[in-house]
Amino acid sequence: MKRAIAPLLLCLSLWADETLQMSLSGFPSRLNPLLATDTVSGELSGWLFDGLVKYDKDANVVGDIAKSWRFTDSRTVVFTLRGDRFWHDGKPITAYDAVFTYETATSDKVATPYSSNFELVETIEARDDFTLLVRYKTPYFKALETWMMGLIPKHILADDPDLMTSAFNTRPIGNSFYRMDELVLSRNAELKAFDGYKPRPPFIDRVVFEYVQEPSVEFLKLKSRSLHIGSLDAMQLERQIDGDFRKNYQIVESSSFGYSYIGFNLKNPKFQDPKVREAFSYAIDRQELIDILFLGHGKICDGPILEGALGYNPNLKSPAKDVDRAKRLLAEAGYDENNPLVVEISTNSDSPIRMYAAQIIQRQLADAGVEARLRVMEWQAFLRRTVHARKFEIVLMGWSVPLMPDLFPIWHSSADRENGFNFVGYKNDEVDRLIDLSKQTADRQAVAKIFSEASALIVKDNPYIFLYSPSAISAVSRKIEPIEPTTIGFSHNRQDWRISP
Repeated sequence: MKRAIAPLLLCLSLWADETLQMSLSGFPSRLNPLLATDTVSGELSGWLFDGLVKYDKDANVVGDIAKSWRFTDSRTVVFTLRGDRFWHDGKPITAYDAVFTYETATSDKVATPYSSNFELVETIEARDDFTLLVRYKTPYFKALETWMMGLIPKHILADDPDLMTSAFNTRPIGNSFYRMDELVLSRNAELKAFDGYKPRPPFIDRVVFEYVQEPSVEFLKLKSRSLHIGSLDAMQLERQIDGDFRKNYQIVESSSFGYSYIGFNLKNPKFQDPKVREAFSYAIDRQELIDILFLGHGKICDGPILEGALGYNPNLKSPAKDVDRAKRLLAEAGYDENNPLVVEISTNSDSPIRMYAAQIIQRQLADAGVEARLRVMEWQAFLRRTVHARKFEIVLMGWSVPLMPDLFPIWHSSADRENGFNFVGYKNDEVDRLIDLSKQTADRQAVAKIFSEASALIVKDNPYIFLYSPSAISAVSRKIEPIEPTTIGFSHNRQDWRISP
């Protein structure tokens, strides 16, 4: 009997710590995959909700809630669901939930930018509990990726009078291998392993996300080893960590899958002259921003699609700083020393890096004779009062970029609507035509060419001044195993993570 028990005790001692400690840089607004439009909400809802399919570690589409699929023709795909997956309240996940997710996303009662994901769906039908038939209007290169969207439960939300203000958004019933256990405003979010997850629940029993507003506090928590995973900035990486830190943490540096930009309110008369926007492009020194903010740990962003993604245009190059040219362009637009251009740049206070960037840009613009005033506020207030309300002149923000890009949500003129991502009001008929064309083919090489052409037009118009794509630098406790960084990051296998003592 003793011989049988000893290995079990050894196993328990090796994997004794069952709580993963992480941080949140802000607090989520809505933990609903259809309404999670900010980075924090999107990250946290990604732990709670699964879609029909997902990416594997090599960015291949594989089954998730769906175990298989088949195309019956170039426009029709039939998904077969696993049949052994459940909502966190124990109800089975069915094809009717997928239909309900689609109907909700495209409903006039819900304002979500993700409705564009389903724009090309012509018909959708649950043939039975575990068979879903989706027919697209045209052959579509994202026919499968569309269904990476997290599903929402029909049996809970079908009779909810207002999903935008539903209690579900802060007390979600999800379907992934972690469920929401506790959410305390401005303090923490706690997840618990979902025992009903098939084929098995995750090895780590609990995940605690602590709200840490200041990156300096997050760094102190890493140094004291009270976080298992956290972000580092370039200064911390280069000058503030020592051998002991590296002994306890693995440093993972990769693409951030995102970029920062300044966006003009194109409905404001100040920015309707393209010479003004072009002047900004020549006035801003992007490499200086990278060198100061990230000590070189980043790349200049030259357009809306990042290197390595479908449709990246290698011929697009951001101009080097040219103050004289910027001044000439502004003079041609009617601005000079006697009549300087005065602008307001709005951004959020939760990101010190972004605030520093705003100050550097303010100085760079001053060299070209532009007086830039800064307006800074807390993230949620910034979104609500400034971005969503369209009450800004210039915003300094960033976008996360998916592995399979889609220009529609940000750059199509029809996305200039309530809660839409085209909040700068960009409109170019040829860009609209190209984006519409991209949604009529399943040939990814043809789509890549279309995206490349559209990107060139967008960059020429300067609705944004694309700035930089910083490296993502993470400190990951060496107690967590296995960590396998790949093209899509290092958290793709978090269901398999264990924590050693």
